[in-house]
Amino acid sequence: MRKKSVLSFLILVLGCTAVFAQTRVQRPYWYTLERGKLHFRNGEYGDALVAFEDARNQRRVMYTRMEEDLIALLSLPEVRRMNNSLELIEPYIVERGYIDAAAALTECYYRFPKESLADNALNALAAIGRYKDFPDAEYWIGETYRVEGELGIALKQYEKAYEQRLLLETPGFDLEILYKIVDVHRLRQEYVAMEERLLEILKRDTLWSEDASSFVRTAMMRTLENDGVNRFLTLYRYSNQDVEPAHRLLGLYYHASGRHNRAVEHLLFAFLIQNTAMVDEIQRNQFDFVFTTLDAFSALITRRPALQAYIEDVEYYKTIYYLGTALNGSGRLPPARELWAFLSRRQAGEWTTRSVAQLRSPFLERAIEMP
Repeated sequence: MRKKSVLSFLILVLGCTAVFAQTRVQRPYWYTLERGKLHFRNGEYGDALVAFEDARNQRRVMYTRMEEDLIALLSLPEVRRMNNSLELIEPYIVERGYIDAAAALTECYYRFPKESLADNALNALAAIGRYKDFPDAEYWIGETYRVEGELGIALKQYEKAYEQRLLLETPGFDLEILYKIVDVHRLRQEYVAMEERLLEILKRDTLWSEDASSFVRTAMMRTLENDGVNRFLTLYRYSNQDVEPAHRLLGLYYHASGRHNRAVEHLLFAFLIQNTAMVDEIQRNQFDFVFTTLDAFSALITRRPALQAYIEDVEYYKTIYYLGTALNGSGRLPPARELWAFLSRRQAGEWTTRSVAQLRSPFLERAIEMP
C-alpha cells in the first residue's frame, strides 16, 4: 500500500510537472522578456513595451502564487507544530502530496542555497517573496521610454531597476544601469544628481576610494609634474575600464564648473586608464611592446582601426585637451604644455586647433562646456 501511494504521488508530480513545463514553454516570463528585446532591436517599441510589461507581470504572478502556496502550507495546524523546520516539512509535503508547495520549495532552492535558509521555512517564504520583483524588465521598460523621448519615465524605471539590483541575473549589470541613470541626468542637465551617481560608481574604484591609495595618487601627480607625461605613462598602468567613463565625466564637469584641482585628479585617471587599455591591446598581439613616448605610441595606434574606434569612444583627444587646461588652471603649466604640444602634432580636429592656440598664449577657458 505504501509503495502504491508513493508511486501514485510520483505519477501525479510528473503529470503536473509536464503541464507546468508546457505552460512555461508557451509563455514563461523570461521568454516574454527576450521577445520584447527582439521587438526593441527591430524598432517596434510599442510591442516591446507590451512584452516587457507582460514579462514583469508574469513573473510577479508566478512568485506570488508560490508565496501563497507556501503560506497555505505553513498555515496548516500539523505543519505549524513543526516549528518551521524544513527538514520536517519536506517529508510531510511528499507524504501528503502538496505538489504546489513542493514546486515553490524547489524554486527557492534553485535561487538560494538550501543551507542559507537555516532550516527555516519562513526564510524560504521571504526569499520567494523577494523574487516577485523583476529588475531586468524594469530596465528594459526604461530603455523603451528613453528611445521614445520620455526621459522622466525612463529615469524612474532605471532607478527602480537599480533598487532591485540584488535580483539581477547578470553580474555587474547594475553598473550599466547606474551609467544609464547618469546619462539621463546629463541630458536633463541635472548635474548635481549626475555628480552624486558618478561618485557612487567610483566607490567601486579601489585605487580611488581607499584611504591608503591617496599616497599612490600623490606620487602619480608628482611624477607628472616633475618628470613629464612620457615618464608618467612609462611608470603607471591602471586597467579599471568600469570607472573610466565616471572619471572622465566628473573631470569634464569639474572643469566646466571651475574646480580645476578636482578636474585634474579625475581626468588624469581617465587618461591613464585609456592609455593602459590601448597598451594592453597592443601587447596582446605584440608581446615585446614597450611604451617609450606618447608620440611613438600614437603613431602605432593610428595603424590599428580597433584602437581608432576606441579613441573616438572614450573621447581620448578631448580628455587630453581638458586635462591640459585643468592643469593650467591649477597652476601646473609645464605638463599642460606638453599635452597641448602632443595634440598640436596630431590630426585631432578642433583639439589640435585649440591646443595650438593654447601653446601660442596659454589662457583659462571660460567654463561653458558641460560633459
